[in-house]
Amino acid sequence: MTAQEASDKITLDKIDVLRERANVTYRQAYDALLAADGDVVQALIRLEEQPRSWTERFQVSGAELVGKVRDLIREGNVNRITIKHRNRTILDIPVTVGAIGAVLMPYLAAV
Repeated sequence: MTAQEASDKITLDKIDVLRERANVTYRQAYDALLAADGDVVQALIRLEEQPRSWTERFQVSGAELVGKVRDLIREGNVNRITIKHRNRTILDIPVTVGAIGAVLMPYLAAV
């Protein structure tokens, strides 16, 4: 099947089904349908098999910063911690380095 034929099979209803069931963007749903020749089930399977990542933002005061970083490291499902102040990155570390965070905690407290 050509890309044009697959594209013709993709409808907004199919995209909406994927967005609702897989919690993806319009672009991700469209691309998955295109790769699956317009088949919703195959597109869902493809989306399930893709690794997921997300970004979560927190705003805390300086006094709460150290505690929040400790909590995030304890949760264990965090890969990277970025600390910004007024759109300027102050600290950007992978959490594996954060495991050595006991050494960095005085620095974080200073921030």
